Amino acid sequence: MSGSYPTTPVFNAINFSSEQKTITSTSDSGKMFSVQVDGQRFKFSASYPPMTRAEFAPVYAFIMKQRSQKETFTVIPPVISNAQGDVSGLLSTYTGYSAGVTSVQIQNIVGTLKAGDMIKFNGHSKVYMVVEDATGDINELATITIEPPLREDVLSDEDIIYDNVPFRVRLTNDIQTFNTGIDSLYRFEVDFIEAL
Repeated sequence: MSGSYPTTPVFNAINFSSEQKTITSTSDSGKMFSVQVDGQRFKFSASYPPMTRAEFAPVYAFIMKQRSQKETFTVIPPVISNAQGDVSGLLSTYTGYSAGVTSVQIQNIVGTLKAGDMIKFNGHSKVYMVVEDATGDINELATITIEPPLREDVLSDEDIIYDNVPFRVRLTNDIQTFNTGIDSLYRFEVDFIEAL
């Protein structure tokens, strides 16, 4: 892994998507069959407001250091990487879970994780989305429903990151282009895909 993506300057727009492979077949009678393939990944494009050379140079130097699509690194997308709800505390799993499950009981939860919040289990590279609101009960326990299903086993008492969630990514292509004009400002957009 090759470090953390620069946090300044801040992106002014993000185009975020989920990539999930599904194989489908439709019979002559119109009945459709579908099978989901493991390997869901989040993808996003991020663009910057016009930057001076001094602002842009560290960003592009980091991009060059990645050697096209070879290296992986972490990026914390603004806004979407923070929980929407009023959740607080050091969240962790209540017990261990096997790969493939979509419901996980968590402990030490005060407040609510909202549908659409991103989480990451400490020590794992995959980011998951909470797909139903989950509020801690009187014992500070809650069951969260996530997508995609767990990619790998989760241990008991494994910490859960819900704010400033770092996405482990790589660049999506080998060519990274920037534009500059007579105003001496640099315009740049970069594309990331989750590295599993």
